[in-house]
Amino acid sequence: MTAPNLVVVGSVAYDSIKTPTQDEKDVLGGSATYFSIASSVLVPTGVVAVVGDDFKPQHRTLLESRNVNLDGLETATGETFRWGGVYDKHLKDRETLFTNLNVFADFQPKLPESYKNVPYVFLANIDPDLQNAVLQQCTAPKWVACDTMNFWIHGKRESLLRLLPKIDALFLNDSEAFDLTGYRSLPDAAQWIADHGTPISVIKKGEHGAIIFSKDDVYAAPALPLRNVIDPTGAGDTFAGGMVAAIARLDQVTPEALRMAASVGTCTASFCIQSFGPSALTQMNREGLNERLEMYKNLTRFPEMTL
Repeated sequence: MTAPNLVVVGSVAYDSIKTPTQDEKDVLGGSATYFSIASSVLVPTGVVAVVGDDFKPQHRTLLESRNVNLDGLETATGETFRWGGVYDKHLKDRETLFTNLNVFADFQPKLPESYKNVPYVFLANIDPDLQNAVLQQCTAPKWVACDTMNFWIHGKRESLLRLLPKIDALFLNDSEAFDLTGYRSLPDAAQWIADHGTPISVIKKGEHGAIIFSKDDVYAAPALPLRNVIDPTGAGDTFAGGMVAAIARLDQVTPEALRMAASVGTCTASFCIQSFGPSALTQMNREGLNERLEMYKNLTRFPEMTL
């Protein structure tokens, strides 16, 4: 297995998903799953997560076939993390039906020796105390990004604030940005986050794309409009996987690189939503991604005209 250039720490899970057209149980899911399948198209990716002894061998084989290094995937006695949710008829709102942490409840991330000097690290949406503990195991990461949510913003605020000076980019949606900072303006919220130590804010806006704030630039990346949306589960983690992998592949964080990376993330997420679970994403290759990027370039091209 290829040594990773990027490591994601998060969850590998089984999801039960109900949409207006489909209802499936035990679909392969989890933040680290979606992220790594997306990122491994561009760079070898390692996963740090835990699964139960019920984790199916074919799912391990699937991840490995996508050039995902599983040296950091721990198997514990018990059941794999399970989540269930139902979407409304427009696939816009989602209700969580259950969250069974199972072996994930006692998850203490441990980086294998081969992961500790990896230059690019993504801390998926887990307890900020665990995110801080992961960084203590990294020898000299070049660039670190982190995802969070309202649960941690309210329940582990001090831990999250201690994390901000240690990371380079924070991924969160607009409501989470408002909750964290107290500002109702995204530019003000991004400035607050920068003042507290994190120079880049990636504001996820779901079907409307994302806005990336950095010291030198602001870039609005619209979502790629598609007709056949099947299941939006994992789209945010897929976007993050594409974006962070593009930064790792470019090996630079200039305003131009951030714009390119955000566009890659958006196009990568467009594959995710076209199937139930990650199945369409597992069929994505470099050629298909480049075709989507050409579509995206045409979508976002601004004409050189004067009024």
